[in-house]
Amino acid sequence: MNNLLRTKILLTGGGTSGSVTPLLAIADELNSDKYEFLWLGTKKGPELKMVEKENIKFKKIVSVKLHRYISLYTLLYTALAPVLFLAGFIQSFFIILKFRPRWILTTGSFVSVPVVWAGFIFRKKILVHQQDARAGLANKLMAPLANVVTVTFEKSLDDYGKEAKWTGNPMRTKVLEAKSKNFFTLKSELPLIFIFGGGTGAEFLNKLVLDSLPELTKFCQIIHITGRSRASAMKKGFSNYFQYEFLDYDKMIEAYKRSSLVVARSGLATITELSYFEKPSIIIPMPNTHQTVNATLLETESAALILDQAVLNTDFFIKKIEDVLFDENLRKSYGKNIKKIIKRGAEKEIANIIKNF
Repeated sequence: MNNLLRTKILLTGGGTSGSVTPLLAIADELNSDKYEFLWLGTKKGPELKMVEKENIKFKKIVSVKLHRYISLYTLLYTALAPVLFLAGFIQSFFIILKFRPRWILTTGSFVSVPVVWAGFIFRKKILVHQQDARAGLANKLMAPLANVVTVTFEKSLDDYGKEAKWTGNPMRTKVLEAKSKNFFTLKSELPLIFIFGGGTGAEFLNKLVLDSLPELTKFCQIIHITGRSRASAMKKGFSNYFQYEFLDYDKMIEAYKRSSLVVARSGLATITELSYFEKPSIIIPMPNTHQTVNATLLETESAALILDQAVLNTDFFIKKIEDVLFDENLRKSYGKNIKKIIKRGAEKEIANIIKNF
């Protein structure tokens, strides 16, 4: 189809993989012959690899993120934040002027705020998706400018007013349902634990796993995604332990499918995938973030075992893994309950909104 006849859609998000996967799920649902995509993301986040693998054009823009801790670096960074935001806004303005999208889609990310603000000036159609149970600052800054706000949880409708639609969280269903390609050589007699801390890694979780390896590898196999982490200078000499800095999405899916237990943070993209595969999990939310709200929701529904990072040590971690891994009824219960957490079909519903709005 002639590019001039295609509907142009600007996708924006990044910094972590959690804001990327739902947008890719929506892109999967839209006919590539009728739509042309461009992605605006961060310079150092994991989204570049994820997006380019899908043959979507990618542009990096300046982004700014407010830190949750105070140091000399963060104070200096915060002082420069208005300048960085303005730079991202100017870049977005001229990219939108040249690309001329009909829609701008975001699932909430600090890199998306200047993009949405610039798009509003051009009166572009804007869709903001709220993944987490608690609205983040980025979405609070973008939602008032949106034509449509979609939410994962019904309770979030109260946060956004009449524009909001309860859809659930988009899943890459076509990829999730693809036949496994057996990327990993594993022992059939040992259970597999899949451990990861998000697209940028998790220092605490990585160190906890490292310290636990001598005991864990006695009774299970581990696929561990470390991210670009200082704690990822890990020993690879352990049998039954497989360490990766990053896994392509199809390999992630195989790890999910073959695992008996998942250990992870509580970002919504992770919870959505756990829900789809009905996987029992041990969740360690990042303290003092939206993840604690997500984890509380899982705990309320008895959908996972939630561990508090503040009081977590190696011995307790190993014991809790054994408790869940070797209790078949508990694992089945967690899998059954987490399946109910996420409403399905969001990617189709959001794609239909874009087609028919």
